[in-house]
Amino acid sequence: MNSYFRRQLVDYVEYHRDWWNGIMHVFGIILLFFGSVLPLSTWSVSLFGIHTSAAVIAALPVLAYWLLLDAALGIGIVVAAVFLLSGAGFLSAHLSVMGLWSVTLVLIVAGITCQVVGHRVFERRQPALLDNPTHFLLGPMFVMAKLFIALGFKNDLAAILRTPPKQAPSGQL
Repeated sequence: MNSYFRRQLVDYVEYHRDWWNGIMHVFGIILLFFGSVLPLSTWSVSLFGIHTSAAVIAALPVLAYWLLLDAALGIGIVVAAVFLLSGAGFLSAHLSVMGLWSVTLVLIVAGITCQVVGHRVFERRQPALLDNPTHFLLGPMFVMAKLFIALGFKNDLAAILRTPPKQAPSGQL
């Protein structure tokens, strides 16, 4: 784990203390990713002689970023992305254009709703990305870190994710 990721994760954790908010993020992140790649899965692209979709091409930079932040978590996300991209490819091949965009809209609205409910109802604070837009890319790493910790891996991350919340400065709530 690089030091940049460690610093970002410490900050991100402050916005994600509630267990239910974490559950909402698992569903929200999966729905948002799937909804984002679904329409891109309809466009065939040839890259270095390999036929793929625009969804795969669009996902490659962020997958590389996650691998650079932490190789083990990045590999976990790549594996999950392969399943989601494959599912999006399958679904896009079997839906009409109207059906595809309807499913995309539902997935994105449901994903955003999960995130908002998680923060407003359970965490009772604004989403982290409003204060730091780079946190948009940390959500999947946070979810994968929670999964790795639950499976007994990544004890170095367990210590970060279990740190007590920061105290509010005197005179502030």
